[in-house]
Amino acid sequence: MKLEFYKPKNQILKKYIEGFYFLTQDKISNQIKYLTFPNNYCVLSVNQHAVVELTERQILISSCEDQHIMADFVSRYSEPIEVIYHGVINEITIYFKPLGANHFMDSAKIFNLPIMTDFNPFDDFKPKMEIIFNEGIRERQLELLEIYWLSKYDKQDLYQMRQILIDVESNLKIAQVAAKHQVSRKHITTMFLRHIGKTPSEYRKIHRFRNTLLNYKNSKNLTTLSYGNFFYDQSHFIKDFKALTHLHPSIFFKQVHTEKDNMWIFI
Repeated sequence: MKLEFYKPKNQILKKYIEGFYFLTQDKISNQIKYLTFPNNYCVLSVNQHAVVELTERQILISSCEDQHIMADFVSRYSEPIEVIYHGVINEITIYFKPLGANHFMDSAKIFNLPIMTDFNPFDDFKPKMEIIFNEGIRERQLELLEIYWLSKYDKQDLYQMRQILIDVESNLKIAQVAAKHQVSRKHITTMFLRHIGKTPSEYRKIHRFRNTLLNYKNSKNLTTLSYGNFFYDQSHFIKDFKALTHLHPSIFFKQVHTEKDNMWIFI
């Protein structure tokens, strides 16, 4: 298996897209399995000549000559997802930053379900992705990807939502955030579901978890890691961590290299 990650070059795309993953697997008999953990990105994965099956906490991608482009869009999950690849795989994944997908796709459509299979946001989406897959030079693929997503760029006025997001990330209580912005708690939840695809409490829980991964290397122990990332105490940190990963933090950090861009456990 070959996995490559690239950040956008275009300044507009940099604001909204974290990066592009290219995954290739050319051995028919091989099976790849890994666990991916909750994050606040929206993840759009596109496969060529594949079928995608969704079961409870599992995504199965199998090579298939009869299918051309299949895509899935993931905006909300609170437990590990097992991803399994069978056969020859060619995949491109776009990681949208929080609120980022709103500037390219209709939020009323993309956040209907936590995971959407056979995802097709535009009439030209599958034909364009087929062209990009068939381009043999990686730099040209990246150029075509950026051209395509820039063609879909439609800047939205999300100023208030961004400010609310900042306050939620800073660990203000939802009631305090609502009072500060002169809206109800119910309205904030509605805004989050519409533009983020998850509730404020879900978003904050995952945000704290992801911060612990980034800050782990510079922390002396789990106690300092807990207090440094807005957990009430170490037991609160361990409880949330185990809910999101199904693993104790000490076991998780032995298996995952947190300094890498992708934080997966291959199984």
